[in-house]
Amino acid sequence: MSGTTMRGAGTLPGDPPGGRRALAVWGIGVSVYFVAVIFRTSLGVAGLDAADRFDVGASALSTFSILQLLVYAGMQIPVGLLVDRLGTKKVLSLGAVLFTLGQLGFALSPSYGMALAARALLGCGDAMTFISVLRLGSRWFPARRGPLVGQMAGLIGMAGNLVSTLVLARLLHGIGWTPAFAGSSLAGVVVLVLVLLFLKDHPEGHEPKPVSHQGAAYVRRQIARSWREPGTRLGLWVHFTTQFPAMVFLLLWGMPFLVQAQGLSRAVAGELLTLVVLANMAVGLVYGQVVARHHGARLPLALGTVGATALLWAVTLAWPGDRAPMWLLVVLCAVLGACGPASMIGFDFARPANPPERQGTASGITNMGGFVASMTTLFAIGVLLDATGDDYTVAFSAVFVLQALGVTQILRLRRRAARRERERLVASRVSTVHVPA
Repeated sequence: MSGTTMRGAGTLPGDPPGGRRALAVWGIGVSVYFVAVIFRTSLGVAGLDAADRFDVGASALSTFSILQLLVYAGMQIPVGLLVDRLGTKKVLSLGAVLFTLGQLGFALSPSYGMALAARALLGCGDAMTFISVLRLGSRWFPARRGPLVGQMAGLIGMAGNLVSTLVLARLLHGIGWTPAFAGSSLAGVVVLVLVLLFLKDHPEGHEPKPVSHQGAAYVRRQIARSWREPGTRLGLWVHFTTQFPAMVFLLLWGMPFLVQAQGLSRAVAGELLTLVVLANMAVGLVYGQVVARHHGARLPLALGTVGATALLWAVTLAWPGDRAPMWLLVVLCAVLGACGPASMIGFDFARPANPPERQGTASGITNMGGFVASMTTLFAIGVLLDATGDDYTVAFSAVFVLQALGVTQILRLRRRAARRERERLVASRVSTVHVPA
């Protein structure tokens, strides 16, 4: 028999089948990321308590999150290389051990220095989770499901943020610092056991091709080849430009801004932070479906989110009088909820630009973007608050500087990335055509 057959659009040769087994295994990996996000964002609801506990000001308080993000960002490429080389299970297991020890250490720290060390350890473990989950999804689900699987991972991660906002905050003010943080660390033990017992790197029959690893030469080659792809760099800048406004708000400065600058109670401020998380989860579902069906919508969605975020921040900070009205703060928080889903679009540029054996490295490069931007903004806001006597209007204006930088780079790279992606798509379609023997 002879003829010409071609796979359906969006399906690539050797695609894994997905299904319930894939969902179960992926769910275990995502549960590790879920717990990591709880630990990562726990300082966001405890910022004012941490300032009192360790007797520090705004700059020193921001150092907690800056150090954590510095470690996280610095680990992204090494983690990507580790995932490509060792597989998901080993890297996720190590990550769970580290972030659990970090959360427990933060609970028991008697001094500012020891608390900083604990947050650094937590950041190191946290850095190993998301890239591993992305790699797990690409190994267990068809390529056409990539955007939706990625958005779902981000959505579940934001549910971890919701746990911090609703549950950990109440525990903190109900039973105290040490019991709340130490008790939460038990969740890390649970997910570690699940990974060790049940997680598999890939389905049977879909083992990755063996790659010869040649030490430093392999590392340099992986990084260089990933970086040369315009799609990888575009993904990094999309992630850089979209993620950080919401990250900075949720991770540290949202609660102080709403309480100190806007005069809200902690309860109401907590509800607004919860709104950011809920909006993130809702928008993530929409963005995932849209991008999965229409790849051409990726850049308009990302740039539209940046524009809406900049507009709402500008109106809020420039509002006449001492405080913005509640309706405006609600709209601001709802729009900030789109930042996380928009940042996931960065991976949808990097993923098709790299072959499977470089997915971890490319994801690591992309994931650095938002966290470098967040770290820079956290530091800038802390310094400006101390320098201006807690003038939040001046301090939060740092957001616009980084957004302008990111948009400039996105516009510079978009055509090259689109052209390269079209070339890859044509080559892939040609390779799937079966010629008669």
